[in-house]
Amino acid sequence: MVRPARLLSFTLCLSALAPAVVAQQSSGPPKKTAPKKTAAEIDPMAEMRRATAVSLVNTLADDARMFRDPVLRARVQARAADALWDTDRERARMLFRRAWDEAETADAEADKRVAEERQRQTRERGSFSLQLPPSLRTEVLRLVAKHDRALGEEFLAKLDESRKRETENAVTSGDRQPDAAPGGEQRRPDPLDTPPAIAKRLRLAIQLLQDGDAERALQFAEPALGAVTTPALEFLTRLRQKNAQAADERYAALVGRAALDPSSDANTGSLLASYLFTPTLYMTFTPDGGSSANSWGRDFPAPTDIAPPLRAAYFRTAASILLRPTPPPEQDRTSTGRAGWYMVIARLMPLFDQFAPDSSPALHAKMASLKPDMPYEMKLTDGSDVATRGIVPEDPNHDHVQDALNRLDHAKNSDERDAIYVDAIFSALQKKDPRVEEFLDKIEDTDLRQRVRAYVDFRATRAAVDDKDVNEVLRLARGSGLTSIQRAWALTEAARLLAKSDSPRAVALLDEALKEAKEHIDDSSPERVSALVAVATQLVELDRPRAWDVMLQVVKASNAAKDYTGEDGRINTRLETKNMTMRSSDGAQSFDLNDIFARLAREDLQRAIDLAHGFDGESPRAIATLAIARTVLEKGEKKQVRAASN
Repeated sequence: MVRPARLLSFTLCLSALAPAVVAQQSSGPPKKTAPKKTAAEIDPMAEMRRATAVSLVNTLADDARMFRDPVLRARVQARAADALWDTDRERARMLFRRAWDEAETADAEADKRVAEERQRQTRERGSFSLQLPPSLRTEVLRLVAKHDRALGEEFLAKLDESRKRETENAVTSGDRQPDAAPGGEQRRPDPLDTPPAIAKRLRLAIQLLQDGDAERALQFAEPALGAVTTPALEFLTRLRQKNAQAADERYAALVGRAALDPSSDANTGSLLASYLFTPTLYMTFTPDGGSSANSWGRDFPAPTDIAPPLRAAYFRTAASILLRPTPPPEQDRTSTGRAGWYMVIARLMPLFDQFAPDSSPALHAKMASLKPDMPYEMKLTDGSDVATRGIVPEDPNHDHVQDALNRLDHAKNSDERDAIYVDAIFSALQKKDPRVEEFLDKIEDTDLRQRVRAYVDFRATRAAVDDKDVNEVLRLARGSGLTSIQRAWALTEAARLLAKSDSPRAVALLDEALKEAKEHIDDSSPERVSALVAVATQLVELDRPRAWDVMLQVVKASNAAKDYTGEDGRINTRLETKNMTMRSSDGAQSFDLNDIFARLAREDLQRAIDLAHGFDGESPRAIATLAIARTVLEKGEKKQVRAASN
């Protein structure tokens, strides 16, 4: 009982002394508040890492002036300027100007190549199909606009002047070359073929819209809104979400010009309908009755607030175009021909019946006059399902697979039967019908069967990855339909999906992907590098030491594959048959160097720098270096913000 008493008395003594201590403290001079620590004081090595990153970017920017590829020269200097903006704005402005000069040269060379290729294709086959190169000036301008409005306006003015000259040159040189029609006659090209100068102007305008600058976007797009093109309609659709009145006014003007233009044809009417009824889907039709569907997004539903006078103006124009006299076949200059003309009317008839019924009888009569020119197999189905896509809601109970199979009784030979089975396969694929394999086996042409199987298997793999169905991904990856790069990608994606729930199995799949890349992809192929990067990217979170080891293999493989760039990773698939061509291009971010080098730099900056310096190729070395530097600089900026707020 003695110890508790002593403890109590000691506590009472402390309590008695406490007021005196407080009084004594309050009577003394106030203490000065300690100054807040800077980011460098919190992390003494931060300033050194930041200085290293700045030095990396500056050295790379200077080296870029000597790069062999003009596209890379422009991109690297622009990205270097973007990275340096918060550190050295004068230096960044100078780099932006250098990048702009390089971009002007590169764009001019690219436009020249496009024009030459367009002329060659038109001369050799009467039509052309081109993928426009990127507009480097647009890329530079977007980066500049983030930082310096005045410099952005200066570059925009230069680009505007350049585009005006390009547009004038396109008009005077006949940029819209007519396609060849049957018999050597000339036919106006499909409206999907937009002159490069117009397409690039509208591409930039759309990007400005996406960046939130609707006013400048409209100013820049205005000169390119005089003709019915898909980029013009996409721009107006996007503009409508920000300024409906301005968009509707430009659309009304476009409709008015189309009514007066003698070169307008049925496809013009089909494209104009998209703004009102299918904003992201453009349907056009060919002289054999075939269709082309182009879609660019899902977040733009059909507008519900279209003014009745505007809608009525469209239907007046569409009817006037569709009811024009049908020229004799030898004088037909339309992009649709008679069969395509019929299909456009079939597509728009439900809309006319609903909104402009007074025109319906005349249009039905026009269809009747055109039907004799429809291909025999299309007369059987009337083409209505394809024609009304996006306009008439699809019946969920409708069996498109059976529709295709019903045509087998009318097939005259094995080629026609094979074509029907191809149609059935793609209908079955959309419905996840298990008979896909059965239909594949019935294709008699061995080469066609293999090509269709390869295309179908990758589309199914892509869908399984999106659905996070690991078992289905692995079933397809271990089948015979995929190429080696597709198989390696599928295995790494399956590993990504399993990383948190079953890491040992994920690592085993990455071993399998690594083996596929090493044993089945050529040493000098960029695909080998891409596959190795994908493996390393997934290993970072699962086995960091092995990720570093695989990256050493990446550097070695890249130095053997001279065409590997380190960015824009994609898997392209293509299926071409006698009756159709199907293409798809899927992004594969895990093929790119940016993400993996950013992660490695956070762990060991100097080791990541040494790894990047191992690349012989200018592009992968630049991509890796910029990824490392950005990781340091952006991390430093965030730390400074946090330190200032504490």
